[in-house]
This record gives sequence, C-alpha cells and structure tokens, in this order.
Amino acid sequence: MATGQVLFHRFYCKKSFARFNVKKVAASCVWLASKLEENPRKARQVLIIFHRMECRRENLPVEYLDFYSKKYVNLKMELSRTERHILKEMGFICHVEHPHKFISNYLATLETPPELRQEAWNLANDSLRTSLCVRFKSEIVACGVVYAAARRFQVPLPENPPWWKAFDAEKSGIDEVCRVLAHLYSLPKAQYIPVCKDEDSFTFSNKSLESKAMDVPQSSSPTNAETPALKGALEEANIDLSSSKGALVKQTSDKLNDARKSDDESKGTAAERDVKDELTFKSKSDRRVEASGDLRRDLDRIKSRGRGRGRDSDNEREREEAERFKLKDHGHHSRQRARDSGHSEKSKRHSSHDRDYYSSSYSSREKDRRRHH
Repeated sequence: MATGQVLFHRFYCKKSFARFNVKKVAASCVWLASKLEENPRKARQVLIIFHRMECRRENLPVEYLDFYSKKYVNLKMELSRTERHILKEMGFICHVEHPHKFISNYLATLETPPELRQEAWNLANDSLRTSLCVRFKSEIVACGVVYAAARRFQVPLPENPPWWKAFDAEKSGIDEVCRVLAHLYSLPKAQYIPVCKDEDSFTFSNKSLESKAMDVPQSSSPTNAETPALKGALEEANIDLSSSKGALVKQTSDKLNDARKSDDESKGTAAERDVKDELTFKSKSDRRVEASGDLRRDLDRIKSRGRGRGRDSDNEREREEAERFKLKDHGHHSRQRARDSGHSEKSKRHSSHDRDYYSSSYSSREKDRRRHH
C-alpha cells in the first residue's frame, strides 16, 4: 500500500490529473507495487478489487466482473499501458524507502512507552496521503511522526543535546512535517472530482450518463392562457393541413403510377438485354468452336511432322547403336587375342623352367648313384 502511494505521488509530480485518469493510475501503482515488494498479484485481482470499491462508492449494486467482456479487456490493456507510462516517467528507478522501518528503531532508542509506537505508525500511514514522501527523506518524516505522536501523548523527548541530531534530521524539516499533518486533519472528508478528459470508470453501469440525462431540464408545458393571435394561427394551420392532405394523397398516387411504369420499362429493357446477350453468347460460342477446330487441325499436322521426324531419328539411333556394338565386339576380340597371346607366352616360360628343373634334378640323381657305387 505504501509503495503504491509513493509511486502515485511521484507520477503526478510530473504529469497532470487532466491527462491521466486517477483511478487507472492508482490501480496500476498498486499492481506495480505488488511486484516491487515481491508479493505479485494478477491484473485480474487488482481490477476486481477496484471494481468493487467503485461500485460501493457510487452506491451501485456490486456486479460480477465478466472476464470475457470487452470492458474487462479494455481495462486490462489500460492497466498495463498506464504501468508502462509510470515506469517510463520514473526511468525504471522505482526504489522506495518508507519511514515505517525507522520508527521502531527511533522509539526503542528514545525509550518511549509502547502506545506511542502505534500512534506514530498511524501518523506515518496518514502522511502518505500528502506529498511528504516526495518532499523529504524517510528519516525526516519518521522524526516528524515521532515528534507529533509524542506531543499528542505529552511524552517528553530529550533536548539537551537535541534528540533529532542523533538521527541526522533538522528541526525545520520536523516542524514542516508536523504542520502538514495538522493541516491534513483539519480538512473535511475527501471527495472525488473528475477532471480527466478521457474519463472512464471501472464499473459497467453508466451512472454518469444517467445523472446527466436526469439533469437535463424538461421542456416546459404550454400555459393555458394563450393569446387570441396564437389561437387564430393554430386554426389556420389546421385548415392548411386538412387542405394539404388531398394534395399529398394525389402526389403519392402519381408517384406510385410512375414507379410502376418505370418498373415495366426496366423489365422490358432487361428482357431485350437478355436476348441480345444470348445472341452474342451464341456467336461467341460458334467462333470458339471454329477456332478450336482450327487448332486441332494444326495440332494434328504438328504431330504428323513430329512422327516423321521421330521415325528418322529412330533410324539414326539404331544405326549409331549398331556401330557402337560393332566397335565393342572388335575391342573385345582384340582384348581376347592379347590375353591368349599372354597365356601362351607364360605357358612357354613355365615349360622351359620345368625342363631346366627336371634336367637339374636328373643330373643330381646320377651323381649320387655314382658316388654310392
């Protein structure tokens, strides 16, 4: 809550109430504060709460917020759009330091009674309704709240040396905080005044429009005391109306007759047009048939020529294949001859080698026999 209020004051220190709707900015500040304080809430929950609050403030029946309606979608888009405006104006620097965390430490240091703590805490919450959070540091606001609570309960605080110097505060700042709080409590109950140009509410009922319709003054009824001049004018107007009725009837009958004639003429012209269209269609179809016949004849001629050319090309291909086959056979025979000649040479070499081997073996055997003998 406190973080949302500080963001609210910071935003409107730079922007105008007439440009940005206060209710939408308040909802966006609460939604952004829930993220900054690591306690996030969904946009749906924030919109539900603000919708119920506005219904109660305007004394309207609390209606169910339809999540599939166009109103809800628009509110959700406005919530996120306003959040982006807030972040942009603050330069995404949303660090907030509250005076609440200093109050308990200051009171414990000053050794004040426990009832003073709750009073100082309440004053710190009320100070967020003013611009103190953007004018002074949180330490000075905490010192001013403690001083105001001590004055209410008539609790003496040390003055020699002054107690505020221990907390790095100044007497002028403390006096200003107390003055602003006193002025806040002297004001009457706050009331909402719509000043935004694009005024839109969280409720589905258009109470403002109904109130405007009720405020419109009703037309005053004519008085009974009418002047004789007015009566004469009214009688003349009635006579003119009765005489003009017959003329109006004649005019309407003439218009109906003219309309019927024009319909008949249009039907006749439409029939003539249909006949002309049929004739033109038939002529076009005949021309298309003739053109298709010519095309077929041309295609047959082209096909016949292609067949003749195809036959010649087939003959040429057969001749080429026969020549290739002959060349292949000739090469195969030459290779076979080369292989046969190679085999014969190898066989000759083997036979000579065998002869040498057998001759050498025979001579060695003979030598052995001789030695043995």
